[in-house]
Amino acid sequence: MARRARRSESPHGPAGPRRAATARSAGVSASAARPPKDSLPDPLPARRLLDEPEIAGRIKARPEDFLVDEIPLYEASGEGEHLYLRVRKIGMAHGEMMSLLAMHYGVSLGAIGFAGMKDRTGVTHQTVSVHLPGVEAPPPPAHDRLEVLWQARHGNKLRRGHLRGNRFSIRLREIDPLKAPALWRRMQRLVASGVPDYFGPQRFGYRRNNHRLGQLFVHGRHDEVLAELLGSHGSPFPEHQRPHRELFDAGRYAESLPLWSRADVAERAALRVLAAGGDSRRAVRAVSREDRDFWISSLQSAIFNRVLDERLEHGSFASLDVGDVAFRHDNGSLFLVGEQDLVDDPERGPISKRLSDFEISPSGPLPGPGLLPALGRTLEREMAAIDRFEARPLLDPETRGPAGTRRPFRVRASNPAIEASQDEHGSFVRLAFDLPKGAYATVLLRELISDADDAS
Repeated sequence: MARRARRSESPHGPAGPRRAATARSAGVSASAARPPKDSLPDPLPARRLLDEPEIAGRIKARPEDFLVDEIPLYEASGEGEHLYLRVRKIGMAHGEMMSLLAMHYGVSLGAIGFAGMKDRTGVTHQTVSVHLPGVEAPPPPAHDRLEVLWQARHGNKLRRGHLRGNRFSIRLREIDPLKAPALWRRMQRLVASGVPDYFGPQRFGYRRNNHRLGQLFVHGRHDEVLAELLGSHGSPFPEHQRPHRELFDAGRYAESLPLWSRADVAERAALRVLAAGGDSRRAVRAVSREDRDFWISSLQSAIFNRVLDERLEHGSFASLDVGDVAFRHDNGSLFLVGEQDLVDDPERGPISKRLSDFEISPSGPLPGPGLLPALGRTLEREMAAIDRFEARPLLDPETRGPAGTRRPFRVRASNPAIEASQDEHGSFVRLAFDLPKGAYATVLLRELISDADDAS
């Protein structure tokens, strides 16, 4: 299973004019500071299932407008080496939460488990675990943006994906409350058809470049990985980072290092090696395995998004044909669709009913050595998407990282609710719904309101 790394939620700002680099170190070659090849497609969702929304609204105006309640897969037993914490996180990035807990409990980041990463902008109730064998737990941390609601012992570490899903309660601001019935009608259409299971903007980081880092990394282009991660000539970055990045371009790694914040864990890890005279390969390898795997999984996600774009364009988002790989929603298993599968099954009924009942859905690739490949025209389209991202190394068994799997093209939104009201900040429309693990609320919202992409 792909592991995710910390991703900053810093504002997305322009990089400004490009300048000639003067990298001068044994660590990174001067040519690496040149702007990277701009051939990779945009990783973000390009299409919608529904017609273009005409309703405007604003999400995440303040943290309390975006509530996420993680639905656990199981309860803590009360005994074991791992301390489970149910936390309330307010306006805090995932990496900041992890660092705070590691420091408070005196453990490494690897000793902390979590079921899913949550956005910085919002109020989240989620469970994390801390490995504390034979140690009495200290009092919970006192922090204005992180509160421990309860704690209990359990026998195993909380792992990625150990959750049923997430419950969302979202207040839309700057919206006409009289538009609530129209929003509800669109929501009901999504409940009936399923929500496109796109990876949202959060997957690709605040610079929208995690997939680019993954592509460079799987090709072993370490100099270019560092130039993209640390330099001023790659993807757009917040303007306050310009001094840090220009020092990197000039090969002044020791001077650049202290300018990066504690939340910039990957950047600081690489710079420490470069400042000590290490080469680019060692510097990239100093970045945590979790971070490097997340770069790769972001590349996988970008490829999946492109394949889903094409399925929506061709109207095959919720249909199956010979050569497709079907996903069973009850247990996550997969099967290759053959001619016989399209014949009515006397026990299960026609495949169209199984699709409409949300028993099964078509799936798309998260490419890796363990991927179950499609066949025929479906395989051709999926390989074309892989090639557009120059990502063939993902399929090589020698490439270390996420093994590869498939993801359904649609997910079911359940328990929907809507209300129009007002509070001290003005009027709002509140939407509530549940989504399975791995699905993005912002992807659902972009089907309902016109500017949801801008707030992710």
